[in-house]
Amino acid sequence: MIDGDKAAPVPDSSATGATPAPQAEAAARAGDEVVRQVPQSRGDMLQSFSPLVKQTAPAVVNVYADRTVQSRSPFAGDPFFEQFFGQRMPNRTEKQSSLGSGVMVEASGIIITNNHVIEGADDIRVALADGREFESKVLLKDERFDVAILKIEGDGPFPTIEFGDSDALEVGDLVLAIGNPFGVGQTVTSGIISALARNRVGISDFGFFIQTDAAINPGNSGGALIDMNGRLIGINTAIFSRSGGSNGIGFAIPANLVRAVALAAEAGGDRFERPYIGATFETLTPEIADALGLENSNGALVSAVEDGGPAAKAGLKPGDVVVAMNGQSVQHPDALGYRLATTGVGGTADFTVRGRGGERTVTIALVPMPADAPGSKLLIGGDSPFAGVTVADLSPRLASDLRMPPNTSGVVVVDVTRRSLAERYGFEPRDIIAAVNGAEIRQVDDLRTALGGKPGFWKFDVIRNGRLMRQFIR
Repeated sequence: MIDGDKAAPVPDSSATGATPAPQAEAAARAGDEVVRQVPQSRGDMLQSFSPLVKQTAPAVVNVYADRTVQSRSPFAGDPFFEQFFGQRMPNRTEKQSSLGSGVMVEASGIIITNNHVIEGADDIRVALADGREFESKVLLKDERFDVAILKIEGDGPFPTIEFGDSDALEVGDLVLAIGNPFGVGQTVTSGIISALARNRVGISDFGFFIQTDAAINPGNSGGALIDMNGRLIGINTAIFSRSGGSNGIGFAIPANLVRAVALAAEAGGDRFERPYIGATFETLTPEIADALGLENSNGALVSAVEDGGPAAKAGLKPGDVVVAMNGQSVQHPDALGYRLATTGVGGTADFTVRGRGGERTVTIALVPMPADAPGSKLLIGGDSPFAGVTVADLSPRLASDLRMPPNTSGVVVVDVTRRSLAERYGFEPRDIIAAVNGAEIRQVDDLRTALGGKPGFWKFDVIRNGRLMRQFIR
């Protein structure tokens, strides 16, 4: 069972032959409570990370992902060659490999890595620090949070790193990053926590990163960020760089979120279930904060509340600002999403809310996302421009899967068949079909009705990334 509550041993300074510093002894006596002190003597400066590395590095693995890709023939579109081969031009297939890192968190062979490391892979191999290599299978992956859980089978028990509490981190804490940058072999770098709760860094939809100045380079993705107790407090995921090398700004996914995803995989789930409260949030700007009479712009502004949802039943209203959840501060909407994800489905959560009427607390039930209604999905055939698309009624669950705002409604394209008419006319997943031949499309049944006749032309409206596009086809 994955458990982050067991105390990790404090590295023994006797292994390095050094005399324990007073603050190191204090930290050992304090157990889980970290005593933070700056170095006080030359002896403090001579301390080594070596015992910590020996304790944790064996659990950091290399992840090799192989995928087969098709490259378009250079003769495609050439009239001479198409005269002999027709439209079906011979394409070439080639194998591409990518290298990342992973962290063993369960002695039975459960490994955490980034989803982008293994995305689209046909074959995933894991190499341990002792030279052993294993085939692995994907237990669960979540694109939104860029986390994937792998499983290997072999002679265990395997070395592991225990989870730490990433919410207990403070800016300035010492950390080590372990991974395989540039494929040169396992590498350890040191640094500090530079910032917490970073969002809008352009990495993924997730926006609650740990920032560190420990060097993180390509190949480090999925590797371990550990604290001075030898516990996993983050999964290294990306760097901020214009040159492709580390410039001292790296980002890691907090361990508390990673642990929640790993627990879902260990329980046999094929997806990570996030709580649903039936409300949409947006960034609180200084102008809106001033209009609401708030002192600062920290918080998540409620922009919409779904009728009959948990938030509406609890009394949450548009214009409210959520500033804390279960006593933990909420700096922005991404921080609230992180708090919800790590709390999980079931039970309730207390939201501290501010508005024109002052501050109040509302208790909201954390329930699973509503299931999609039966018959809400349709594969369109025939000879219309829509032939080859699979459409569905947008539900909160589907909107989450497609990484769309939860309050989006309508009929959405979830898949486009290759070489179909729909692909030829440019349809893409996440397109919302708003109207066909003047008829408004709100549900799949509306689209089925609109496609029932055989008009001499097709006129339809599609919304893509919030932008309305109109097509007219004879």
